[in-house]
Amino acid sequence: MAEQAHEQIRIEASPDACLAVVLDLANYPTWAKDVKSVEVRATDAEGRPSEVEFRAAAMGRSMRYVLQYDYGSLPTALSWKFLEGDMVNQLDGTYSFVADGEATVVTYDLIADIAAPLPGIVKRRAASMITGTALKELKKAVESGP
Repeated sequence: MAEQAHEQIRIEASPDACLAVVLDLANYPTWAKDVKSVEVRATDAEGRPSEVEFRAAAMGRSMRYVLQYDYGSLPTALSWKFLEGDMVNQLDGTYSFVADGEATVVTYDLIADIAAPLPGIVKRRAASMITGTALKELKKAVESGP
């Protein structure tokens, strides 16, 4: 069963600065500690990554998953859908960006279905841990600058 997670964080930077880091998918391994590699498998008409394969550390193992990105809500949101992978059956999400003075409130919504036979509470905690960790690492990457 899929679990939903919703987390927010305030980042001391503009929405454009936050979005720039999020859109630079190839550099995720430099700031997202669990992401080990990123391979762009397809791009859209504007040359943006549309299908991306990730390798990440998860539950003491290496996992692979492919996401399809949707840029239709830019610059206020970026979303993706799970296409294929192992250890998960679903990994659909959205980053949303709302200006808050000179800062930005970034919201991460995630629907995750972990393939492992785990109790629901463990799956809920895993989904929440994914969003919380991602937002903390994004904040650090954005606020530390280029």
